Amino acid sequence: MSQLNPSALTRLIESQSASDDPQAATTIQILHNLQHQHLWTSLQTHDIVTTSDSTVENPQDTPRTLISGIPPHRVYTHPDEQLYMLEKSITEDDLQPERMFVIPTAQGQKWSLRRMAVAFDALASLENTVTEDAEVARGSADSGKVEKLDEYYEKKREAQVTKAWGTRRALLAMTNRDMGGDGTVVYYIVQEGEVKPRQN
Repeated sequence: MSQLNPSALTRLIESQSASDDPQAATTIQILHNLQHQHLWTSLQTHDIVTTSDSTVENPQDTPRTLISGIPPHRVYTHPDEQLYMLEKSITEDDLQPERMFVIPTAQGQKWSLRRMAVAFDALASLENTVTEDAEVARGSADSGKVEKLDEYYEKKREAQVTKAWGTRRALLAMTNRDMGGDGTVVYYIVQEGEVKPRQN
């Protein structure tokens, strides 16, 4: 009986010496999924630096890394932002791609609000150092469109401070590795703090 060759992902995890570290292996698996399945670019991993806090239940379960990258299209647009874009005749194709942060996790990992807060605290400090400046694509755009885009980016900066277009958000990436899981990764949008319910 012939022996099966390990998959490209298994070889990658082994080459990174992460096969004995479940969190590192999960991060590599999700990074690989984002790059090859979802075509994200400019991918980076970021170490989360935490203080030795006795209030964290299991320090070894605390998230140690975040992933950031640029998806090929927007993952989420707040409804108020979407309305503003419609009013100004701005399409998603007019906008520069945005860097998104991802929290790597595996199915069966226990999560608490405290653990999620650790991830969002790290995200807050990373956002200022990693995100690219939103440059307006001026190429062949007419002056009216450029002016609208300048107004949009100014409004977006204000909305980030006032949280008018929602709170800080990330993707929680969960891979299925328990009980013979097939390695599928599912992504959930998670937001910091309370989210005001919308009235339709």
